[in-house]
Amino acid sequence: MSPGIRRAAVGIALAGLALDQLTKTLVLEHLEPGVPVDIIGSLVRFTLIRNPGAAFGLGSGSTLVLSVFAVLALLASIAVGLPRIRRMSHGVTLGLLMAGISGNLFDRMFREPAPMLGHVVDFIQLPYFAIFNVADMCVTSAAALVILLGFRHQPAREQEGVAA
Repeated sequence: MSPGIRRAAVGIALAGLALDQLTKTLVLEHLEPGVPVDIIGSLVRFTLIRNPGAAFGLGSGSTLVLSVFAVLALLASIAVGLPRIRRMSHGVTLGLLMAGISGNLFDRMFREPAPMLGHVVDFIQLPYFAIFNVADMCVTSAAALVILLGFRHQPAREQEGVAA
């Protein structure tokens, strides 16, 4: 693996984590919980909530399990993913994934009510959708890239209908 790809992945992960935590710090300082602030009309609003669960408020009673899973996913990304990436596009994808995992894991580790039980700070609200944060955008972007790259990088043998 090229050291440049590893550096890019780690750089993206650290930049994403920093942006996530900066935006959360700003909204915690400037927004009242549950009081929406229109950013782009009613299309994009900031509404501060603290989420003990996962996406769409699912798993709100499983914060510890989600925290442990995030620790394991981040460790696997570092120990298994980083050494195996060979393309810059994969480095970008892994960096975004690590940014998202670490951003929400930071909240679970260091925010109230307790370590490993902390609530994730969410604030970006779109109509008829969950309230989310920058870390969530990183994970979602990584998932979209996995799908797109999966279609783009098919071995030639599979394209011809020959089993690999």
